Amino acid sequence: MLVLVAPGQGAQTPGFLTPWLELPGAADRVAAWSDAIGLDLARYGTQADADEIRDTAVAQPLLVAAGILSAAALGDIVPGAVAGHSVGEITAAAFAGVLDDTDALALVRKRGLAMAEAAAVTETGMSALLGGDPEVSVAHLEKLGLTPANVNGAGQIVAAGTLEQLAALIEDKPEGVRKVVPLKVAGAFHTHHMASAVDALAKAAEALTPADPKVAYVSNKDGKAVATGAEIVARLVGQVANPVRWDLCMETFKELGVTALVEVCPGGTLTGLAKRALPGVKTLALKTPDDLDAARELIAEAAAPAADAAGA
Repeated sequence: MLVLVAPGQGAQTPGFLTPWLELPGAADRVAAWSDAIGLDLARYGTQADADEIRDTAVAQPLLVAAGILSAAALGDIVPGAVAGHSVGEITAAAFAGVLDDTDALALVRKRGLAMAEAAAVTETGMSALLGGDPEVSVAHLEKLGLTPANVNGAGQIVAAGTLEQLAALIEDKPEGVRKVVPLKVAGAFHTHHMASAVDALAKAAEALTPADPKVAYVSNKDGKAVATGAEIVARLVGQVANPVRWDLCMETFKELGVTALVEVCPGGTLTGLAKRALPGVKTLALKTPDDLDAARELIAEAAAPAADAAGA
């Protein structure tokens, strides 16, 4: 079974959208999205430097646009399940048919603006802890006043809080943690610091008419597959200020019988976690269009057992 996943903020790099815009129809599609949300996605994805695309209000729409664009380039595929990490959940909602592409881009534009505004109130950030025991690390973070904002599995937890709290973490790492790595994000996402963004996103969500998912949609809240579009949108809103449980999402992938995982552009982070947490599962990250043929081969291979079973 194939799982299609979308990365979250921090996966973006300068110029990463450039080769994708060379695909037939891609530039026109991105231009239409840019007009719809009032943001020049093509410029930011091809010409902007790292600081410009670190801006939450820019990074989030850019990631969702890239994810939708690269998934469409795979052709007409039907994964067994979809999921996204943090803002990637909106990309996954588009994959599952819960939101159309324009609604997904409009929602993530409002999300990014609201989270950037919330982040401007206090200087905050996020850092990844590599190694260590999760229970020990979580207790230590709470002692420092930090939130375990992303519990990613495969030995990785992301802490979020004020810059002072994060500086204290570097000086006082939890037992067993090898390294603390600051992330390329502009705020303490998935914590109480984002409360005002939840309110703004809830108002934006009132204009949506979500459809029920066409495939299994695995939620960051608790790793559960969610059956209705209304519940998915409600979770998208609340998740802004609550921890991402990617570890539980990967547990659900196991339960569903995942054999292959493809991560859309700008892929790499989630496939890295899967390689450590999902042994035996074949993974592929879409970084450039050069990866499309290999992805299609992996998708066809994952679909073959299901086709054989249906014909048995």
